[in-house]
Amino acid sequence: MTTYKKKPAGGPRKQQAAAAPTAIKLQVGQIAETEIKRTGINGEGIGYIDRQVVFIPGALPEEKVRVKVTKVEAKHAVAELQMVVKASPKRVEPRCPVYAECGGCSLQHASYDLQLDMKRELVRESFARYAKLPKAPVERTVGMSDPWSYRNKAQLPIVQHKGDVVVGLFQAGSHNIVDVSGCHVQHPLTNRIVQEVRDIARDLGVKLYDEKTHKGELRTVVARVGFETGECQLTLVTRTKELSHRQELVKRMAEQVPELTSIMQNVNPARTSLIFGDETFPLWGADVMEERLGDVQFSLSPRAFFQLNPEQTTKLYNLVADAAALTGKEVLVDAYCGVGTIGLWLAPKAREVHGMDIVPEAIADAKRNAEKSGITNTRFVVGAAEQILVDWMKKGLRPDVVVVDPPRTGLHPELLQALLKTAPKKIVYVSCNPSTLGKDCGVLGEKYEVKKVTPVDMFPQTAHVESVTELRLK
Repeated sequence: MTTYKKKPAGGPRKQQAAAAPTAIKLQVGQIAETEIKRTGINGEGIGYIDRQVVFIPGALPEEKVRVKVTKVEAKHAVAELQMVVKASPKRVEPRCPVYAECGGCSLQHASYDLQLDMKRELVRESFARYAKLPKAPVERTVGMSDPWSYRNKAQLPIVQHKGDVVVGLFQAGSHNIVDVSGCHVQHPLTNRIVQEVRDIARDLGVKLYDEKTHKGELRTVVARVGFETGECQLTLVTRTKELSHRQELVKRMAEQVPELTSIMQNVNPARTSLIFGDETFPLWGADVMEERLGDVQFSLSPRAFFQLNPEQTTKLYNLVADAAALTGKEVLVDAYCGVGTIGLWLAPKAREVHGMDIVPEAIADAKRNAEKSGITNTRFVVGAAEQILVDWMKKGLRPDVVVVDPPRTGLHPELLQALLKTAPKKIVYVSCNPSTLGKDCGVLGEKYEVKKVTPVDMFPQTAHVESVTELRLK
Protein backbone atom coordinates (compact mmCIF):
# COMPACT_ATOMS: atom_id res chain seq x y z
CA MET A 1 0.00 0.00 0.00
CA THR A 2 1.34 3.47 -0.86
CA THR A 3 0.18 7.03 -0.25
CA TYR A 4 0.72 10.12 -2.37
CA LYS A 5 0.85 13.73 -1.31
CA LYS A 6 -0.68 16.58 -3.28
CA LYS A 7 1.70 18.34 -5.61
CA PRO A 8 3.01 21.39 -3.76
CA ALA A 9 3.80 24.67 -5.33
CA GLY A 10 7.37 24.98 -6.56
CA GLY A 11 9.66 23.90 -9.36
CA PRO A 12 9.64 20.57 -11.20
CA ARG A 13 12.40 19.12 -8.94
CA LYS A 14 10.34 19.80 -5.78
CA GLN A 15 7.19 18.45 -7.43
CA GLN A 16 8.99 15.26 -8.57
CA ALA A 17 10.39 14.62 -5.08
CA ALA A 18 7.04 15.24 -3.41
CA ALA A 19 5.23 12.88 -5.81
CA ALA A 20 7.45 9.87 -5.02
CA PRO A 21 5.53 7.06 -3.25
CA THR A 22 6.23 6.52 0.43
CA ALA A 23 5.84 3.03 1.95
CA ILE A 24 3.77 2.90 5.10
CA LYS A 25 5.54 1.10 7.92
CA LEU A 26 3.63 -1.80 9.43
CA GLN A 27 2.19 -1.40 12.91
CA VAL A 28 1.78 -4.03 15.62
CA GLY A 29 -1.89 -4.98 15.76
CA GLN A 30 -2.49 -4.14 12.10
CA ILE A 31 -4.91 -6.50 10.29
CA ALA A 32 -4.21 -7.29 6.65
CA GLU A 33 -4.54 -9.93 3.94
CA THR A 34 -1.66 -11.38 1.95
CA GLU A 35 -0.79 -14.22 -0.39
CA ILE A 36 1.86 -16.72 0.71
CA LYS A 37 4.75 -16.87 -1.73
CA ARG A 38 7.12 -19.40 -0.15
CA THR A 39 8.20 -21.15 3.05
CA GLY A 40 10.60 -19.88 5.72
CA ILE A 41 13.36 -21.91 7.39
CA ASN A 42 11.08 -22.72 10.35
CA GLY A 43 8.13 -23.77 8.19
CA GLU A 44 6.28 -20.47 8.38
CA GLY A 45 4.60 -18.94 5.35
CA ILE A 46 6.18 -15.83 3.83
CA GLY A 47 4.06 -13.05 2.39
CA TYR A 48 4.32 -9.29 1.78
CA ILE A 49 2.30 -6.49 3.34
CA ASP A 50 3.01 -2.89 2.31
CA ARG A 51 6.19 -4.17 0.60
CA GLN A 52 7.52 -5.67 3.81
CA VAL A 53 8.38 -9.33 4.30
CA VAL A 54 6.06 -10.98 6.84
CA PHE A 55 6.56 -14.41 8.43
CA ILE A 56 3.29 -16.19 9.24
CA PRO A 57 3.40 -19.49 11.19
CA GLY A 58 0.74 -21.93 10.06
CA ALA A 59 0.33 -20.51 6.53
CA LEU A 60 1.11 -22.54 3.40
CA PRO A 61 2.39 -21.56 -0.07
CA GLU A 62 -0.29 -20.31 -2.49
CA GLU A 63 -2.74 -19.55 0.31
CA LYS A 64 -4.46 -16.22 0.87
CA VAL A 65 -4.65 -15.42 4.57
CA ARG A 66 -5.84 -12.73 6.97
CA VAL A 67 -3.26 -11.94 9.65
CA LYS A 68 -2.56 -9.72 12.63
CA VAL A 69 0.91 -8.18 12.85
CA THR A 70 2.55 -9.09 16.17
CA LYS A 71 6.14 -7.94 15.70
CA VAL A 72 7.91 -5.44 13.44
CA GLU A 73 11.65 -5.50 12.85
CA ALA A 74 13.87 -3.44 10.57
CA LYS A 75 13.77 -5.92 7.67
CA HIS A 76 10.77 -8.13 8.40
CA ALA A 77 7.62 -8.56 10.45
CA VAL A 78 5.88 -11.47 12.14
CA ALA A 79 2.12 -11.98 12.03
CA GLU A 80 -0.43 -14.28 13.61
CA LEU A 81 -2.71 -16.25 11.31
CA GLN A 82 -6.29 -15.08 11.88
CA MET A 83 -8.11 -16.82 9.04
CA VAL A 84 -7.32 -18.79 5.87
CA VAL A 85 -9.22 -16.90 3.17
CA LYS A 86 -8.20 -19.27 0.36
CA ALA A 87 -6.80 -22.62 1.50
CA SER A 88 -4.15 -24.70 -0.24
CA PRO A 89 -5.46 -28.05 -1.53
CA LYS A 90 -2.49 -29.52 0.36
CA ARG A 91 -3.76 -28.31 3.76
CA VAL A 92 -4.74 -31.19 6.10
CA GLU A 93 -6.09 -31.58 9.62
CA PRO A 94 -3.22 -32.01 12.16
CA ARG A 95 -3.23 -35.42 13.85
CA CYS A 96 -1.94 -34.19 17.23
CA PRO A 97 -4.51 -32.73 19.69
CA VAL A 98 -1.92 -30.30 21.15
CA TYR A 99 -0.41 -29.36 17.78
CA ALA A 100 -1.13 -25.64 18.09
CA GLU A 101 0.17 -25.38 21.68
CA CYS A 102 3.24 -27.60 21.39
CA GLY A 103 4.95 -26.11 18.34
CA GLY A 104 7.29 -29.10 18.01
CA CYS A 105 5.78 -30.27 14.70
CA SER A 106 5.27 -27.10 12.72
CA LEU A 107 4.10 -28.76 9.47
CA GLN A 108 1.37 -31.18 10.55
CA HIS A 109 -1.13 -28.97 8.71
CA ALA A 110 0.60 -29.73 5.38
CA SER A 111 0.18 -32.95 3.39
CA TYR A 112 3.29 -35.11 3.39
CA ASP A 113 4.04 -34.66 -0.31
CA LEU A 114 3.89 -30.89 0.21
CA GLN A 115 6.26 -31.17 3.19
CA LEU A 116 8.81 -32.95 0.97
CA ASP A 117 8.49 -30.28 -1.74
CA MET A 118 8.83 -27.47 0.81
CA LYS A 119 12.03 -28.97 2.21
CA ARG A 120 13.57 -29.30 -1.24
CA GLU A 121 12.79 -25.63 -1.87
CA LEU A 122 14.44 -24.62 1.42
CA VAL A 123 17.66 -26.30 0.32
CA ARG A 124 17.50 -24.81 -3.19
CA GLU A 125 16.88 -21.31 -1.83
CA SER A 126 19.83 -21.58 0.55
CA PHE A 127 22.21 -22.51 -2.27
CA ALA A 128 20.86 -19.66 -4.41
CA ARG A 129 21.11 -17.10 -1.60
CA TYR A 130 24.32 -18.06 0.19
CA ALA A 131 26.37 -20.01 -2.34
CA LYS A 132 25.22 -17.96 -5.36
CA LEU A 133 24.13 -21.19 -7.08
CA PRO A 134 20.56 -20.60 -8.34
CA LYS A 135 20.72 -23.84 -10.34
CA ALA A 136 22.28 -26.09 -7.71
CA PRO A 137 21.63 -29.79 -8.54
CA VAL A 138 19.12 -30.45 -5.73
CA GLU A 139 17.34 -33.81 -5.98
CA ARG A 140 13.84 -34.68 -4.76
CA THR A 141 13.56 -35.09 -0.98
CA VAL A 142 13.90 -38.68 0.22
CA GLY A 143 10.83 -39.30 2.40
CA MET A 144 9.23 -42.06 4.48
CA SER A 145 6.44 -44.48 3.62
CA ASP A 146 4.95 -43.88 7.11
CA PRO A 147 6.04 -40.50 8.54
CA TRP A 148 4.90 -41.18 12.14
CA SER A 149 6.31 -42.88 15.29
CA TYR A 150 9.84 -42.55 13.93
CA ARG A 151 11.77 -40.93 16.80
CA ASN A 152 13.87 -43.29 18.92
CA LYS A 153 14.57 -40.76 21.67
CA ALA A 154 12.58 -38.39 23.87
CA GLN A 155 14.15 -35.87 26.25
CA LEU A 156 11.54 -33.87 28.12
CA PRO A 157 11.51 -31.67 31.22
CA ILE A 158 9.41 -32.94 34.14
CA VAL A 159 7.84 -30.16 36.21
CA GLN A 160 5.17 -29.31 38.73
CA HIS A 161 2.50 -27.45 36.77
CA LYS A 162 -0.86 -26.28 38.14
CA GLY A 163 -0.70 -28.78 40.97
CA ASP A 164 0.19 -31.76 38.79
CA VAL A 165 3.32 -33.50 37.46
CA VAL A 166 3.72 -32.88 33.74
CA VAL A 167 6.28 -34.13 31.22
CA GLY A 168 6.29 -32.09 28.04
CA LEU A 169 7.62 -29.15 26.07
CA PHE A 170 7.53 -25.45 26.81
CA GLN A 171 5.44 -23.34 24.46
CA ALA A 172 7.50 -21.03 22.31
CA GLY A 173 8.22 -17.76 24.10
CA SER A 174 6.63 -18.85 27.37
CA HIS A 175 7.09 -21.00 30.48
CA ASN A 176 3.81 -22.82 29.94
CA ILE A 177 4.44 -26.54 29.56
CA VAL A 178 2.41 -28.74 27.22
CA ASP A 179 2.01 -32.44 28.02
CA VAL A 180 3.40 -34.33 25.01
CA SER A 181 3.84 -37.70 26.71
CA GLY A 182 1.71 -39.29 23.96
CA CYS A 183 3.60 -37.71 21.04
CA HIS A 184 2.64 -39.07 17.58
CA VAL A 185 6.18 -38.85 16.17
CA GLN A 186 7.76 -40.73 19.09
CA HIS A 187 8.18 -44.50 19.19
CA PRO A 188 5.38 -45.92 21.40
CA LEU A 189 7.95 -47.31 23.88
CA THR A 190 9.57 -43.92 24.51
CA ASN A 191 6.10 -42.51 25.18
CA ARG A 192 5.36 -45.34 27.58
CA ILE A 193 8.64 -44.89 29.50
CA VAL A 194 8.04 -41.15 29.87
CA GLN A 195 4.47 -41.70 31.05
CA GLU A 196 5.56 -44.29 33.64
CA VAL A 197 8.25 -41.98 35.07
CA ARG A 198 5.69 -39.18 35.32
CA ASP A 199 3.14 -41.36 37.11
CA ILE A 200 5.63 -42.94 39.52
CA ALA A 201 7.27 -39.57 40.33
CA ARG A 202 3.82 -38.14 41.06
CA ASP A 203 2.92 -41.12 43.25
CA LEU A 204 6.20 -41.08 45.22
CA GLY A 205 6.41 -37.30 45.57
CA VAL A 206 9.82 -37.01 43.90
CA LYS A 207 11.27 -33.51 44.29
CA LEU A 208 11.12 -31.86 40.87
CA TYR A 209 13.44 -29.14 39.61
CA ASP A 210 12.19 -25.55 39.52
CA GLU A 211 14.18 -23.43 37.06
CA LYS A 212 13.03 -20.16 38.67
CA THR A 213 14.37 -21.00 42.13
CA HIS A 214 17.06 -23.43 40.91
CA LYS A 215 15.93 -25.90 43.54
CA GLY A 216 14.62 -29.45 43.42
CA GLU A 217 16.17 -32.62 42.00
CA LEU A 218 14.69 -34.37 38.94
CA ARG A 219 14.77 -32.06 35.92
CA THR A 220 14.63 -34.11 32.67
CA VAL A 221 13.49 -37.56 31.53
CA VAL A 222 15.45 -39.07 28.61
CA ALA A 223 14.13 -42.28 27.02
CA ARG A 224 15.80 -44.07 24.12
CA VAL A 225 14.77 -47.25 22.30
CA GLY A 226 16.67 -49.51 19.90
CA PHE A 227 14.51 -50.11 16.83
CA GLU A 228 16.57 -53.17 15.83
CA THR A 229 17.47 -54.63 19.23
CA GLY A 230 14.37 -53.65 21.20
CA GLU A 231 16.55 -52.49 24.10
CA CYS A 232 15.51 -49.39 26.04
CA GLN A 233 17.48 -46.89 28.10
CA LEU A 234 16.13 -44.43 30.66
CA THR A 235 18.27 -41.55 31.90
CA LEU A 236 17.13 -39.38 34.82
CA VAL A 237 18.80 -35.98 34.66
CA THR A 238 19.01 -34.35 38.09
CA ARG A 239 20.30 -31.12 39.58
CA THR A 240 21.94 -32.96 42.47
CA LYS A 241 23.40 -36.41 43.04
CA GLU A 242 20.63 -36.89 45.57
CA LEU A 243 17.33 -38.12 44.17
CA SER A 244 14.44 -38.63 46.53
CA HIS A 245 12.86 -42.12 46.42
CA ARG A 246 15.54 -43.22 43.93
CA GLN A 247 15.53 -46.91 44.83
CA GLU A 248 11.76 -47.22 44.72
CA LEU A 249 11.55 -45.24 41.48
CA VAL A 250 14.12 -47.50 39.79
CA LYS A 251 12.50 -50.68 41.14
CA ARG A 252 9.05 -49.73 39.91
CA MET A 253 10.32 -48.61 36.49
CA ALA A 254 12.09 -51.94 35.97
CA GLU A 255 8.88 -53.76 36.90
CA GLN A 256 6.51 -51.61 34.85
CA VAL A 257 8.67 -51.54 31.68
CA PRO A 258 10.38 -54.94 31.34
CA GLU A 259 11.87 -53.82 28.00
CA LEU A 260 14.23 -51.51 29.92
CA THR A 261 17.82 -52.74 29.92
CA SER A 262 19.51 -49.63 31.32
CA ILE A 263 18.59 -46.98 33.89
CA MET A 264 21.15 -44.20 34.32
CA GLN A 265 21.45 -40.92 36.22
CA ASN A 266 23.11 -37.81 34.86
CA VAL A 267 23.89 -34.83 37.11
CA ASN A 268 23.52 -31.32 35.70
CA PRO A 269 23.88 -28.74 38.52
CA ALA A 270 24.05 -25.67 36.26
CA ARG A 271 21.48 -23.00 35.47
CA THR A 272 21.36 -23.85 31.77
CA SER A 273 19.12 -24.93 28.93
CA LEU A 274 21.54 -27.75 28.13
CA ILE A 275 20.11 -31.16 28.95
CA PHE A 276 23.13 -33.07 30.24
CA GLY A 277 25.82 -32.42 32.80
CA ASP A 278 29.28 -33.99 32.84
CA GLU A 279 28.69 -36.80 35.36
CA THR A 280 26.77 -39.98 34.49
CA PHE A 281 26.49 -43.20 36.49
CA PRO A 282 24.36 -46.38 36.36
CA LEU A 283 21.38 -47.03 38.63
CA TRP A 284 20.25 -50.37 37.25
CA GLY A 285 21.11 -52.74 34.39
CA ALA A 286 23.72 -52.12 31.69
CA ASP A 287 25.84 -48.97 31.34
CA VAL A 288 24.99 -48.73 27.63
CA MET A 289 22.18 -49.59 25.24
CA GLU A 290 22.83 -51.78 22.20
CA GLU A 291 21.56 -50.90 18.73
CA ARG A 292 22.32 -51.92 15.12
CA LEU A 293 22.40 -50.14 11.78
CA GLY A 294 22.86 -52.66 8.99
CA ASP A 295 25.87 -54.81 9.95
CA VAL A 296 27.31 -52.26 12.39
CA GLN A 297 26.82 -52.71 16.15
CA PHE A 298 26.49 -49.67 18.41
CA SER A 299 26.80 -49.31 22.17
CA LEU A 300 25.17 -46.06 23.23
CA SER A 301 25.88 -44.22 26.46
CA PRO A 302 23.29 -41.60 27.52
CA ARG A 303 25.17 -38.57 26.13
CA ALA A 304 26.24 -40.25 22.88
CA PHE A 305 24.75 -38.74 19.73
CA PHE A 306 22.84 -41.17 17.53
CA GLN A 307 20.48 -40.31 14.70
CA LEU A 308 16.87 -40.05 15.91
CA ASN A 309 15.22 -41.70 12.90
CA PRO A 310 16.79 -45.14 12.22
CA GLU A 311 14.83 -45.85 9.03
CA GLN A 312 15.94 -42.60 7.39
CA THR A 313 19.45 -42.89 8.84
CA THR A 314 20.07 -45.99 6.72
CA LYS A 315 18.96 -44.08 3.62
CA LEU A 316 21.11 -41.08 4.62
CA TYR A 317 24.25 -43.19 5.12
CA ASN A 318 23.72 -45.04 1.84
CA LEU A 319 23.59 -41.63 0.12
CA VAL A 320 26.87 -40.73 1.86
CA ALA A 321 28.40 -43.99 0.61
CA ASP A 322 27.19 -43.28 -2.93
CA ALA A 323 28.67 -39.78 -2.83
CA ALA A 324 31.99 -41.00 -1.39
CA ALA A 325 32.23 -43.70 -4.10
CA LEU A 326 34.99 -45.58 -2.24
CA THR A 327 37.05 -48.28 -3.96
CA GLY A 328 38.94 -49.65 -0.96
CA LYS A 329 42.06 -47.55 -1.59
CA GLU A 330 40.99 -44.26 0.02
CA VAL A 331 41.97 -42.60 3.30
CA LEU A 332 38.78 -41.15 4.78
CA VAL A 333 38.33 -38.58 7.55
CA ASP A 334 35.05 -38.56 9.48
CA ALA A 335 34.79 -35.14 11.11
CA TYR A 336 32.27 -34.70 13.95
CA CYS A 337 32.17 -38.51 14.06
CA GLY A 338 30.05 -38.96 17.21
CA VAL A 339 29.82 -42.67 18.07
CA GLY A 340 31.36 -43.49 14.70
CA THR A 341 28.15 -44.15 12.77
CA ILE A 342 29.21 -42.78 9.37
CA GLY A 343 32.86 -43.82 9.63
CA LEU A 344 31.95 -47.39 10.58
CA TRP A 345 29.32 -47.52 7.82
CA LEU A 346 31.98 -46.57 5.25
CA ALA A 347 34.97 -48.43 6.75
CA PRO A 348 34.49 -51.72 4.83
CA LYS A 349 34.94 -49.80 1.56
CA ALA A 350 37.89 -47.61 2.65
CA ARG A 351 41.58 -48.32 3.24
CA GLU A 352 41.46 -46.49 6.58
CA VAL A 353 39.10 -44.20 8.48
CA HIS A 354 40.13 -41.44 10.90
CA GLY A 355 37.44 -39.83 13.06
CA MET A 356 37.30 -37.12 15.72
CA ASP A 357 34.75 -35.66 18.13
CA ILE A 358 34.88 -33.37 21.18
CA VAL A 359 32.76 -35.68 23.39
CA PRO A 360 35.02 -38.26 25.14
CA GLU A 361 32.14 -40.69 25.79
CA ALA A 362 31.25 -40.66 22.09
CA ILE A 363 34.82 -41.55 21.11
CA ALA A 364 34.86 -44.34 23.70
CA ASP A 365 31.63 -45.63 22.19
CA ALA A 366 33.05 -45.34 18.65
CA LYS A 367 36.06 -47.48 19.57
CA ARG A 368 33.84 -50.04 21.29
CA ASN A 369 31.46 -50.07 18.31
CA ALA A 370 34.33 -50.76 15.92
CA GLU A 371 35.53 -53.64 18.08
CA LYS A 372 32.05 -55.14 18.45
CA SER A 373 31.53 -54.95 14.68
CA GLY A 374 34.92 -56.48 13.88
CA ILE A 375 36.13 -53.36 12.07
CA THR A 376 39.91 -52.88 12.36
CA ASN A 377 40.78 -50.07 9.93
CA THR A 378 39.48 -47.15 12.02
CA ARG A 379 41.05 -44.64 14.42
CA PHE A 380 38.95 -42.36 16.62
CA VAL A 381 40.37 -39.53 18.75
CA VAL A 382 39.00 -36.85 21.08
CA GLY A 383 39.33 -33.27 19.86
CA ALA A 384 37.91 -30.47 17.73
CA ALA A 385 37.83 -31.25 14.01
CA GLU A 386 39.49 -27.96 13.02
CA GLN A 387 42.44 -28.63 15.33
CA ILE A 388 42.85 -32.35 14.77
CA LEU A 389 42.77 -32.15 10.97
CA VAL A 390 45.47 -29.46 10.93
CA ASP A 391 47.59 -31.56 13.30
CA TRP A 392 47.15 -34.63 11.09
CA MET A 393 48.11 -32.57 8.04
CA LYS A 394 51.37 -31.53 9.74
CA LYS A 395 52.09 -35.21 10.38
CA GLY A 396 51.58 -36.04 6.71
CA LEU A 397 48.01 -37.33 6.57
CA ARG A 398 46.37 -36.45 3.26
CA PRO A 399 42.77 -37.73 3.12
CA ASP A 400 41.19 -38.61 -0.21
CA VAL A 401 37.66 -38.09 1.12
CA VAL A 402 36.43 -36.03 4.08
CA VAL A 403 32.93 -36.53 5.46
CA VAL A 404 31.62 -33.71 7.63
CA ASP A 405 28.45 -33.86 9.74
CA PRO A 406 28.55 -30.63 11.78
CA PRO A 407 26.01 -29.16 14.23
CA ARG A 408 23.49 -26.57 13.06
CA THR A 409 26.11 -23.82 13.29
CA GLY A 410 27.96 -25.41 10.37
CA LEU A 411 31.68 -25.89 9.85
CA HIS A 412 34.19 -24.02 12.03
CA PRO A 413 35.94 -21.31 9.95
CA GLU A 414 39.32 -22.90 10.72
CA LEU A 415 38.07 -26.26 9.45
CA LEU A 416 36.88 -24.64 6.23
CA GLN A 417 40.36 -23.22 5.69
CA ALA A 418 41.98 -26.53 6.62
CA LEU A 419 39.82 -28.30 4.02
CA LEU A 420 40.77 -25.76 1.35
CA LYS A 421 44.43 -26.23 2.25
CA THR A 422 44.29 -30.04 2.46
CA ALA A 423 42.20 -30.20 -0.74
CA PRO A 424 40.86 -33.75 -0.55
CA LYS A 425 39.49 -35.02 -3.86
CA LYS A 426 36.01 -35.12 -2.43
CA ILE A 427 34.05 -33.67 0.50
CA VAL A 428 30.73 -35.21 1.50
CA TYR A 429 28.78 -32.69 3.59
CA VAL A 430 25.96 -34.05 5.77
CA SER A 431 23.92 -31.04 6.90
CA CYS A 432 21.03 -30.42 9.29
CA ASN A 433 20.80 -26.70 8.44
CA PRO A 434 20.33 -25.49 4.83
CA SER A 435 21.48 -21.94 5.68
CA THR A 436 24.89 -22.90 7.08
CA LEU A 437 25.27 -25.53 4.34
CA GLY A 438 24.79 -22.84 1.70
CA LYS A 439 27.23 -20.48 3.42
CA ASP A 440 29.90 -23.17 3.85
CA CYS A 441 29.55 -24.34 0.24
CA GLY A 442 29.97 -20.72 -0.81
CA VAL A 443 33.39 -20.70 0.90
CA LEU A 444 34.34 -24.15 -0.39
CA GLY A 445 33.31 -23.05 -3.88
CA GLU A 446 36.77 -21.49 -4.18
CA LYS A 447 38.10 -24.96 -4.97
CA TYR A 448 35.09 -27.27 -5.08
CA GLU A 449 32.14 -27.87 -7.37
CA VAL A 450 28.77 -28.93 -6.00
CA LYS A 451 27.95 -32.10 -7.91
CA LYS A 452 24.78 -33.28 -6.20
CA VAL A 453 22.56 -32.36 -3.25
CA THR A 454 19.97 -34.80 -1.86
CA PRO A 455 17.59 -33.63 0.89
CA VAL A 456 16.51 -36.33 3.35
CA ASP A 457 13.42 -36.01 5.54
CA MET A 458 14.77 -37.15 8.90
CA PHE A 459 12.02 -35.36 10.85
CA PRO A 460 8.60 -35.57 9.15
CA GLN A 461 5.95 -33.11 10.37
CA THR A 462 8.67 -30.57 11.24
CA ALA A 463 10.47 -27.96 9.14
CA HIS A 464 13.88 -29.60 9.69
CA VAL A 465 15.64 -31.07 6.68
CA GLU A 466 18.94 -32.92 6.39
CA SER A 467 20.88 -33.28 3.17
CA VAL A 468 23.89 -34.98 1.62
CA THR A 469 26.04 -32.81 -0.64
CA GLU A 470 28.82 -34.12 -2.85
CA LEU A 471 31.61 -31.58 -3.45
CA ARG A 472 34.33 -32.47 -5.92
CA LEU A 473 37.72 -30.78 -6.29
CA LYS A 474 37.73 -28.64 -9.43
